[in-house]
Amino acid sequence: MTEIRIERQITLPDDLRVARARSAPHLGPRILFFSGGSALNGISRQLKTYTFNSVHLITPFDSGGSSQVLRQAFDMPAVGDLRSRLMALADETVLGQPDIYALFSYRLPREGAPEALRAEVERIATGQHPLIAAVAQPMRSLIRTQLRHLLAAAPEGFDYRNASIGNLILAGGYLSNGRKLEPVLFLMSKMVDVRGTVRAVVDDTLQLGVTLQDGRRIIGQRLISGKEGPALDSPVTRCFLSDGEAEIAPGQITLPKRNRRFITQADVICYPPGSLYSSVVANLLPAGVGRTIAARRVPKVYLPSLGTDPEALGHSLADQVGALLAPLQADCGPGTGARRLLTHVLCDSSVAQDSCAEVEARHGLPCHRIDLRQEAAPKYDPVKVAEALVSLA
Repeated sequence: MTEIRIERQITLPDDLRVARARSAPHLGPRILFFSGGSALNGISRQLKTYTFNSVHLITPFDSGGSSQVLRQAFDMPAVGDLRSRLMALADETVLGQPDIYALFSYRLPREGAPEALRAEVERIATGQHPLIAAVAQPMRSLIRTQLRHLLAAAPEGFDYRNASIGNLILAGGYLSNGRKLEPVLFLMSKMVDVRGTVRAVVDDTLQLGVTLQDGRRIIGQRLISGKEGPALDSPVTRCFLSDGEAEIAPGQITLPKRNRRFITQADVICYPPGSLYSSVVANLLPAGVGRTIAARRVPKVYLPSLGTDPEALGHSLADQVGALLAPLQADCGPGTGARRLLTHVLCDSSVAQDSCAEVEARHGLPCHRIDLRQEAAPKYDPVKVAEALVSLA
């Protein structure tokens, strides 16, 4: 086998590549995302029209909502963002598994007596609930088994309010598989015929932390994002992993071999829109991420968020690029050029030309302003983004 390096010039979108992908999505490009949160879900739903081979490495460090309840009860990684992306990539056609999809997407009421909420979960676990009764065998038995593990392990007073049944099933599977996420993610992917691969970037039970410009440290994703508390009032200067109290030394948490393999096989690597630190940079912190990315010579693109990101307070576009590069270059060591880790920044045409010019001046990276936004809203158009990414492959 001989490796050669080629360069080509393309137009975005490339109509021929887009047409090929649409006609044979099972042969579509391997586009890899370092992602968490829901910002990419709309684009993911559209992307499965073009490829069944996208890879999504998701942060398991969320500490808010129902994921936090599970984390506190079972000392486990967060599964909410993983479940959300699985649902976004599931086959929603009549050829898929609509009954399982409906069950995994169901949430318990926000209000209700604890006994009544637990009783509803028990009805699913015993097969008496309409949602589980609609699921065919053998999937029904597999799902019930995971929920029974969850119910048996749940501490007294466990809070079922607004709980996602999909999250509960994932948690039960995690507990029944030796506290490992990989087996239950694989199983759930098969159950709903996921058009891609969804994995946690690491399986460790960790928290995310940041250092602010004013010297303070904040630990916990929900405190960083401002979604369940006051927004940050000082810019973030650094991001790190924590055991919940102290910072974990760089290099102690390593990228699993399976995820290194996904990166080495990718046709395109994308740092997608989402909360800058808790959804994107968090995935770049494990040791080995930077080195593995640097070794892969494919397009590596940053698609910055549109609108206001509370985590990017005081950050210009060039600062956001710098935040992405910082942990990657630290992992690679001195002398690693930015272009080995990021080849292009793709911005919507609404982004100021001066912002792009600053990216090029500070980081030596090409920054392209193209039409990627919806006409009626300040959000990315999923079709335009998907076709741009497919064209790069």
